[in-house]
Amino acid sequence: MGARHVVVAGGGIGGLTTAVALSRHGWRVTVCERAPALTGAGAGIVLAPNALRALDSIGVRTGAWAGGAPLGPAGLRTPDGAWLSRADGAALQARYGRSSCAVHRAVLIDTLAAALPPGTVRLGVPVTGVDDAGGPVAVRTTAGDLRADLLVAADGLRSVLRAQLFPRHPGLRHAGEAGWRAVLPGAGTAPQEAAETWGRGERFGIVPLADGRIYVYATAVTGPAARPADHPAELTRRFGAWHEPIPALLDRLDPRHPEPAGILHHDFHELAAPLPRFHAGRVALLGDAAHAMTPNLGQGGCQAVEDAVVLAHLLARHTDVPVALAAYTRARHRRTVRVGRRSRRIGELARLSHPLPVSLRNLAVRATPRAATARALDEVLGWQPPPGPPR
Repeated sequence: MGARHVVVAGGGIGGLTTAVALSRHGWRVTVCERAPALTGAGAGIVLAPNALRALDSIGVRTGAWAGGAPLGPAGLRTPDGAWLSRADGAALQARYGRSSCAVHRAVLIDTLAAALPPGTVRLGVPVTGVDDAGGPVAVRTTAGDLRADLLVAADGLRSVLRAQLFPRHPGLRHAGEAGWRAVLPGAGTAPQEAAETWGRGERFGIVPLADGRIYVYATAVTGPAARPADHPAELTRRFGAWHEPIPALLDRLDPRHPEPAGILHHDFHELAAPLPRFHAGRVALLGDAAHAMTPNLGQGGCQAVEDAVVLAHLLARHTDVPVALAAYTRARHRRTVRVGRRSRRIGELARLSHPLPVSLRNLAVRATPRAATARALDEVLGWQPPPGPPR
């Protein structure tokens, strides 16, 4: 009997991690990606200790990224530059055995793709639907049908497969914010520590990446589909009077700068309600397709990596695919719902705009002992992966 075949819909972080994990467990893998290239579209990503441990467990060597440079000190500030809280990367390392690592998404995508057998990824081939009648799955694609023992729906925020499998689900809702993201060269103004600054309904984040570049992001309370005509001007209007190095970084986003950085702008969305389960027959959903959440906790990509590793482990334990997928839902549903709710609560605090609630929020953050903050994150960052596959 030949190797079992899985089709993975989506060549993002969750889909490629799934492909690597299942190929290490002996599956024959086909990844169908609608884009013409694996570009790693986006900007930076902070891989927290839970995601790094998951990647390590399937043999993805994260230490190859610029020597595995961990994220250093980080903290929360006010627009005048005062610190509300600060965290030490060494303390994170001591508590969880790993510090976070910030990389460009393209670096992670390239690393995962390089770990796959040649010919695994089919570009420009979106999955358009599925027919699961109880035997092999018929995966509908624009290049024709594929037969597989399993389909993994990692097709993102606006998942076509989620809509087909759960037609009565309300889908996405706008989270009340929009964001801007960019990656700047490391030369010039290069902050040495990560920081997120909270104003009144606005935030600005600065994250040094492992390769020396700088990931910057900003958020603001907006309605759906609000689209500023001039993003650099809008960012300067909102954040130009905030503490350094924010104004200097904004100058480098100006299109008149000798090396202007591209700016991505997007609305924040999350699932309006949790899915009832993360599987249907021989189809598993993971990442944003299963549990799209706001980015406030920085766990969207990290939870997709966890999903992939757990799914592969359970498929190795259970030869019956539907049994394995039911176990996958039990293993992942409650955790991801809790992480999503925590992320939403952080967003609600960050979106406060009236001066009195903002002052009370800032006082509460200042008064919270560092040890209490660390304990509150143990449930998220302390997660341990199941035993890894043969490498």
